[in-house]
Amino acid sequence: MTTKAQSSFARKRTRPTVGKARPQPGTCRIAAIQMASGPNVLANLSEAERLIGMAAAQGAKLVALPEYFAVMGLKDTDKVAVREAEGKGPIQKFLAAVAKRYKIWLIGGSVPLEASVPGKVRNSCLVYDDKGKLVARYDKIHLFGLDLGNEHFREEKTIEAGDRVVVLETPFGRLGLSVCYDLRFPELYRAMKDVDIIVVPSAFTETTGRAHWETLVRARAIENLAYVVAPAQGGYHLSGRETHGHTMIVDPWGVILDQLPRGSGVVIAGVNQAYQASLRNSLPALKHRTINCFDCQVVTVKSGRSGVEA
Repeated sequence: MTTKAQSSFARKRTRPTVGKARPQPGTCRIAAIQMASGPNVLANLSEAERLIGMAAAQGAKLVALPEYFAVMGLKDTDKVAVREAEGKGPIQKFLAAVAKRYKIWLIGGSVPLEASVPGKVRNSCLVYDDKGKLVARYDKIHLFGLDLGNEHFREEKTIEAGDRVVVLETPFGRLGLSVCYDLRFPELYRAMKDVDIIVVPSAFTETTGRAHWETLVRARAIENLAYVVAPAQGGYHLSGRETHGHTMIVDPWGVILDQLPRGSGVVIAGVNQAYQASLRNSLPALKHRTINCFDCQVVTVKSGRSGVEA
């Protein structure tokens, strides 16, 4: 079901394109891949490699794939059938080989890995360095649930939740990992502490994405003064599911640097650490934090006839 849409570089924009311009001093190019994956793993990997090649040709040094890039099955249990043990299997072999071939850091949006519970998977975001070495793994913590009209989702039926916040040091800055539904939980990103780049591989439904996707992505960028890289599934899938797309890269001021509404393609932008540092110096909101949401005391105040009661 993937369409052969051109990279978003090929489109006319109201802002100057950076597609073939030389990177500005102090910038590094990063890319987010959009797909409309189906149930055939090999076909999805072939499409992913085509798009990664496009990103690398544009000078991207960090490339992120969407959630479920390797499999969007006809039913939820399809991903369980292709689950892999960490370090083994065709999906992970592909990610390692492509990262090494193109000499890029590659974020495998999410890969179904073995869980401790039979019949479930860990929805794992894997990061490979430019030598093809696995350097980080994050297991999705927040599991999506929705009962809205004809749409019903219960990820806990097939996914075992993770329990660790993961941040890693990279040549591009401190990189914080999250997956899709995590985007709705700002406390996760606060726990990352002064993260420079947030990655959110996603497969938002069209319904929730149309209502909330852009707002949530930009909010996470603004409140953390961080770049947000949000690769997404975007289009119609063989299962009948429709995903919202709108893959985007947002800067620490909340400005959308590049985005792609639907179909297969590449979104690319420059990360400038000096610019980010200047914003954080001008607006030191991260230094002004006074509440630790994990251990602060909460007082519930009740309004009674005799006044306010705690």
